[in-house]
Amino acid sequence: MRLLEKWAKYMKNTDSISQEIKPSGTQQASVNLSSRNLENNVRTQEEIEPQPQSPPETSAPAPETLPPRGVFLIPYCIMMLFTGLPLFLMELSLGQYGGAGPIHVWKCCPLLKGIGIGMLVVASLVSLYYNVIIAWTFFYLGNSFQNPLPWSCEAPANFHLCQNLTANQTHQSASEVFWNERTLGLSRSTGLHDPGPVRWELAICLLAAWVIIFFCCLKGIRSSGKVVYITATFPYLVLIVLIIRGATLKGSLQGVEFYLSTNWKRLGSAQVWNDAASQIFYSLGIGFGGLLSMASYNKFDNNVVRDTLIIVTGNCITSFFAGFAIFSILGHMAWKKGVAVEDVADSGPGLAFVAYPEALALLPGSFFWSILFFLMLFTLGIDTLFGNMEGITTAFLDEFPVLRNGKWKVMFLAALCFSFYLLGLLLITEGGIYWFTLIDSYSTSFGLIIITLFMCLGIAFFYGVNQFCNDIIDMICLCPPWCSKLLLYFKACWALFTPLLLLFILMYVFIEMYNTPLHYGPYEFPVWGKALGVCLGVLCCIQIPFWAVVAVLKESGTWRDRFRKAIRPLNSWKVTGGDRTFTHQTVDVPFSVTLTEHDMNEMQA
Repeated sequence: MRLLEKWAKYMKNTDSISQEIKPSGTQQASVNLSSRNLENNVRTQEEIEPQPQSPPETSAPAPETLPPRGVFLIPYCIMMLFTGLPLFLMELSLGQYGGAGPIHVWKCCPLLKGIGIGMLVVASLVSLYYNVIIAWTFFYLGNSFQNPLPWSCEAPANFHLCQNLTANQTHQSASEVFWNERTLGLSRSTGLHDPGPVRWELAICLLAAWVIIFFCCLKGIRSSGKVVYITATFPYLVLIVLIIRGATLKGSLQGVEFYLSTNWKRLGSAQVWNDAASQIFYSLGIGFGGLLSMASYNKFDNNVVRDTLIIVTGNCITSFFAGFAIFSILGHMAWKKGVAVEDVADSGPGLAFVAYPEALALLPGSFFWSILFFLMLFTLGIDTLFGNMEGITTAFLDEFPVLRNGKWKVMFLAALCFSFYLLGLLLITEGGIYWFTLIDSYSTSFGLIIITLFMCLGIAFFYGVNQFCNDIIDMICLCPPWCSKLLLYFKACWALFTPLLLLFILMYVFIEMYNTPLHYGPYEFPVWGKALGVCLGVLCCIQIPFWAVVAVLKESGTWRDRFRKAIRPLNSWKVTGGDRTFTHQTVDVPFSVTLTEHDMNEMQA
């Protein structure tokens, strides 16, 4: 849901190039790919429920921020072509060819095992705070079954807040008071150092959210097909309904005009290009390990290139399509208040839980539209977090196959979800929004970009970009001519364009992180808080050099020989045709090493 966050900066400050931004980051989208599970050495073959393509997070009309508009579509499309498409295909191909999760898949290059562990750290940090958004959604959904809505001016408790509101521009609206006081309890906390007590209503909502995630994950990928039938289609139905309703409102054309307006000067701002790349990462879920895990359940001969083109194109179209649902209703809100559209286009959680609920409260039958909107947010949140958790559980089950057994898997999932719940309680205290903002800002910042950069460089230059393209052709079998020609484009991106763009983004993130203080509203985060956030980012990317050193030390010979062995694929990686099982006699060593029958007998003895 939070992936739309980067877009809101352009809506609210569309005529200003210099503005404060938080560190770049990404949030994972759940993408479920195919119908049958063809396992590797630690998986058994079993039937999997056929799954529709899960919509990227941009499917929501306005979960937390706003879709692309105007001239911003130019850098968005460029970044999609040269970073989104290549990295998305790389992750899907790795997972499908290796038939393993984000850690085990690096049998293709043991030196880079830290990339998979870094993905696991990022996914864990995101899961920690992402379910808090679902808890907020639960809270608002429960309060939506009231007429009038408790954050509307029609509620008796809000009469004094709505008097002379247009004359007093510093006065908080009813929806802002409901968000800050009723939901967060923010006025009783002075900052990051003063979290205060846990808010029991949110604690119950958070517990309910984790219980739902637990049951969704309990049967693993077999249950996701049934779950995604609902979570993938319901947001589209709500989008269509909201667009039709928004088109009938006065002032909607004003919102659409704002949505389609352009400011060509913004193309010269590095911030625009950085945020375009960030949005691509958010919407496609690149670098979290979920794509690798989901793709590992594909049939070996699945056309991964076709899937990539369909999903990425659908993601972009959905983002653009969702903008009309958002801005038509925000335009009506601006018309009714007599202000400009940019004055009501909020960013961050303020869009999903302040601006848009306030706009819905102005509609006839507002409680119905509010229920529909927050049900959509809930389905999107469950869909996204389910994919994220699937990546985490797949990584653990690959490393510890004993956890696949019935009761052990139940105990493991219960312990994992309960641990996330306990850690998440910090984020639903009276000052929890400050901790939420801190983790949100840094957990998917420079660390995630470094992870994807090393993934791209490692596959292109250690594993070999030509070998990787041959693996894709091997999977597709009867590769059509257009597919072979398209791989030339991807090869150029993996070896040159994508790494250069990622380096540009990384440099810009470091510059902005150094020059720009982190804020939530008027509160500026202290130096120690910002340092703690940087440590979270470092925790993600430090896994790469650490596990690279471990891989080199495990080999024998000179340092040069050790390095060469550490970048060679293991025997279990060299699978062909679709036979993805291997027996207990197979030894995971660099595949170029040949063992004699005598050696095998000695090892078995």
